[in-house]
Amino acid sequence: MTRAQVGQTVRLGGWVHRRRDLGGLVFIDLRDRAGVVQLSCNPAWTPPDVMERAAGLGAETVVLVTGRVELRPEAARDTNLASREVEVHVTGLEVVGPAQTPAIPVARKENEDLPAEELRLKHRVLDLRRPELQSNMQLRHRLLQRARQTLTELEFLEIETPILTKPTPEGARDYLVPSRVHPNEFYALPQSPQIYKQLLMVAGYDRYFQIARCFRDEDLRADRQPEFTQIDLEASFVSAEDIQKVVERVLVDLWQEGGVKVQQPFPRLSYRDALERYGTDKPDLRYGLEIRDLTALVGADAAPFLADAKKSGSRVRGIVVPGGGSYSRKDIDALTAAAKEARAGGLVWARRTASGWEGQGVKATGQSLLEKLGGTDGDLLLAVVGPDTITSPALSAVRGALTRMPGVKRASDHAFVWIVDFPLFELGAETGQYAPAHHPFTAPHPDDRDKLESNPESCRALHYDAVYNGNELGSGSIRITDPALQRLIFSLLRIPEPEVRRRFGFLLDGLASGAPPHGGFALGFDRITMLLAGASSLRDVIAFPKTTAARALFEGAPTTVDPEDLRALHLEVTGEK
Repeated sequence: MTRAQVGQTVRLGGWVHRRRDLGGLVFIDLRDRAGVVQLSCNPAWTPPDVMERAAGLGAETVVLVTGRVELRPEAARDTNLASREVEVHVTGLEVVGPAQTPAIPVARKENEDLPAEELRLKHRVLDLRRPELQSNMQLRHRLLQRARQTLTELEFLEIETPILTKPTPEGARDYLVPSRVHPNEFYALPQSPQIYKQLLMVAGYDRYFQIARCFRDEDLRADRQPEFTQIDLEASFVSAEDIQKVVERVLVDLWQEGGVKVQQPFPRLSYRDALERYGTDKPDLRYGLEIRDLTALVGADAAPFLADAKKSGSRVRGIVVPGGGSYSRKDIDALTAAAKEARAGGLVWARRTASGWEGQGVKATGQSLLEKLGGTDGDLLLAVVGPDTITSPALSAVRGALTRMPGVKRASDHAFVWIVDFPLFELGAETGQYAPAHHPFTAPHPDDRDKLESNPESCRALHYDAVYNGNELGSGSIRITDPALQRLIFSLLRIPEPEVRRRFGFLLDGLASGAPPHGGFALGFDRITMLLAGASSLRDVIAFPKTTAARALFEGAPTTVDPEDLRALHLEVTGEK
């Protein structure tokens, strides 16, 4: 409502956000999806019975109001917000939705803390009325429509794939759905539309996308949802670079919809380089703070444990922090704790001053290493010793902690990067068996094809991840289209032939009918919305989310089921909870 409507008689509906009684005058903030408008109830224009009803209104009561739009008194106007320049002089008011005293407040004072999240999730309908969440849901809607618009302009077809499907490996457990009409048989909810979108390429639909609902029964992890939304796409006769260009266009448009202009093309970084320079395959490139290999600088004056580590194949790796020499001992202890939480034995540190290097690390590294390192006054060296499996995650954790330190400068506010050349397989430390680094349908890099049987662990995959400010936005790959190669991958994963036929027969049959080269990508839409909304949790951008324990507190799910209903599904619950 704006100044342009002054003098108009209007009829409004909404919720009572706040009510203020000022000695015979009643002011009500009326809220709906569009925002808040002030209602002014004054005996000069409001009938006595309406005044009486207005004075008794409780928070979150739903009312219909009739009145005339007028400018507020000059002292009460806020010219920076159009809706606060005007008010409605109430002449009629009807209560259409009485409300109990809300279990959690919707209206909050400035800087007032939110109720505990568990309480807010239990009363989600009230929580969803908060202006912050309403803004998030409106943003989510706009982003969905923009994604659809962009992919439609790129001639992708939106095609739905089944929700009730067949169990397939996607990296987590399936949610299973028993069949009533087929005793002792089960559907699975899709962890992704992976096989179906490949089959759509085989069927000749050369550009597919879907706003896909996905379901994964994962172990409890912070900020993960058992059901989530992907922007899923696949295209035929494409290279990895072609898919990346499409995804870049989608991301640039989504960020524009969120009010941020970003440039393309995005830089590319190999998986090995990302681990070497940043300790992670999800680097935050807004900051420098690159990891350096200091092993070659270790001299004869270093502590014995450094020399021993070097002989055993371990490395000394570290980060030089410009200006970090001013950090307090408490700050350095916090950085050390971050390294130890990532399984490092500790953190070697030294600061450069006008009189030379100082700190507990000087004795460990020896002066020769520090002299070769060089640097300037005020530098802080933070180093970890060990195999890469220790130093990479430890220094990544230290680097992450450094980015949260006051005064650390960013090179940019928005940093996208493609991570490419991932390994095709991972060797399980406990099982000693190969497992797909992503999923078993990813094509090996053509340059590594001849090593597939002799040295699978060294093979790269035609796989690529999109990373933004240290957050993985999604993954994709070029797929295997040769049934013989797909069978070889299954063989390397030690999946028996009968199991291959049972689980993947329909994919292999499809590939055998003539499959074009194809590849695709899946963007984590909930995470994208969270980042663009500036929210701190995925639960703040999903209407009815689950807790970390995968419970729906508002609905009360999961729940027990009547034994009669279970019998109809040919099921019986045994044992105790």
